[in-house]
Amino acid sequence: MVTSIELDGDYDYIVVGAGTAGCVVANRLSIDRNNRVLVLEAGDNDNWIWFHVPVGYLFAIGNPRSDWMFETENEPGLNGRSLKYPRGKVIGGSSAINAMISMRGQAADYDHWRQLGLTGWGWNDVRPVFKRVDDHFMGESEHHGVGGEWRVELPRVKWDVLDRVAEAAVEMGIPMTPDFNTGDNTGVGYFHVNQKRGFRWSSARGFLKPALDRANLRLETGVLVEKVLFDGKRAVGVRFRQRGRTIEVRAKGEVILCAGSIGSPQILQLSGVGPPASLRQFGIKVVADRLGVGGNLQDHLQQRAIYRVHGIKTLNETYHSLAGRARMGIEYALFRRGPLTMAPSQLGIFTTSSRDFDRANIQFHVQPLSLDKFGDPLHRFPAITVSACNLRPTSRGTVRLRSADPSAKPVIAPNYLSTNEDRRVAADAIRVTRRLMKQKALSRFHPNEYLPGPSVDDSDAALAKAAGDIGTTIFHPVGTAKMGLEHDPLTVVDQHLRVIGLDRLRVIDASIMPTITSGNTNTPTIMIADKGAQYVLSDAPFRLV
Repeated sequence: MVTSIELDGDYDYIVVGAGTAGCVVANRLSIDRNNRVLVLEAGDNDNWIWFHVPVGYLFAIGNPRSDWMFETENEPGLNGRSLKYPRGKVIGGSSAINAMISMRGQAADYDHWRQLGLTGWGWNDVRPVFKRVDDHFMGESEHHGVGGEWRVELPRVKWDVLDRVAEAAVEMGIPMTPDFNTGDNTGVGYFHVNQKRGFRWSSARGFLKPALDRANLRLETGVLVEKVLFDGKRAVGVRFRQRGRTIEVRAKGEVILCAGSIGSPQILQLSGVGPPASLRQFGIKVVADRLGVGGNLQDHLQQRAIYRVHGIKTLNETYHSLAGRARMGIEYALFRRGPLTMAPSQLGIFTTSSRDFDRANIQFHVQPLSLDKFGDPLHRFPAITVSACNLRPTSRGTVRLRSADPSAKPVIAPNYLSTNEDRRVAADAIRVTRRLMKQKALSRFHPNEYLPGPSVDDSDAALAKAAGDIGTTIFHPVGTAKMGLEHDPLTVVDQHLRVIGLDRLRVIDASIMPTITSGNTNTPTIMIADKGAQYVLSDAPFRLV
């Protein structure tokens, strides 16, 4: 039974998803008190301590309270393995459980978008948006701003072993850099983090919560969106479930999907927007034939190498010491510093995997710890993790419906390592890792390769197989509602993020990226959301009736 209620009247805008993008969009659209904005979020409020203590990602990922608990299909490129695929299910979305790394990518990423014909998306177009949202510890500069909602700070913990890895990178000819966010992220340095005084700074904290006292903004949590409602080709509202009721709510202006690279294509397909053959398979009426919906999935796959070390401290020993854990707790309680403030990765290295590339194409995440797999306890021996990922993979995957039931988890098939180039880059990245760990700066610590292990020889075939064995996602899915030109059959949204062939429906989140950015994807999603909201507002006088 469908209950059609007004929720205090119709809304100008319905924003589906209060994740990284949705929080920004809700904030920007509700600044004008004449705009009535409804935000629908599947998760709950972030009233749990582990959403705020930075190391809380260890407890939030893999927890149904905070994670959609997705999994990939068995991946041929990963030698038949399936991966856990965390996505945030709470206000703030994945920014409430992610690595907190502030990373824009490279200027060339955005200039490539512009070269694809996407006017307004070049580096010189998006850099002012990055600056506008910035509240950066480095202060006002050519690259950064202050006073915005997106707080960026230095990490509040240091490790000697990471300093030595940085020295090893310099010995290889990689320059030190104080800032990865100038348009060229080549170099080695400590990641800047989205934290404030030792607490995680999520999109909900920065953008949504300060706006919730606006009378024209309403947030509904615990919502499962079933579909977008259409009148012909015009989006007019949304149907959703909440606390045992099925509800329809109407939008006078636009419906805006901000459900992320998994959720947005799933909702589009449930609503009849997507590949016709796939939709008809589940008895879904086709509203718009968009072959690209759920296609073009891109993600950063890392080769997670582990090295045992000797004579230098890592987190492994502290973790297994009662006194060490007590010191960590006291240091955080008194000073908001130490290991409890740690992002999953602290030291970054951006370089090339081979001479075939003219700009950095691999990113290292270096951690002063090791474990067999995420969720397991740390090893009892001192070790570090040195993960290298391909920044611009050529493999493309899909997100498809499993059934017409909105509560069914979608079929996620990233298709990792399915191209010769990706397998070659993965093999070369392991070679670069081995070269890094053999530098003089590390020799006195006797690094010993634990994973993939010394039994893996240096041949292309052996290294490509090892990459499939140790490869895992860094949780950066993008591209499943691709922004592009109308003549491209795989395009889903135009350069103003409007779904092509439909009226008053947009997608504003990481799913619109035509190609993945060269680094962590959360901050680019913030930029996309701010820019997308401005497009909505600029169109409003012509679109509202």
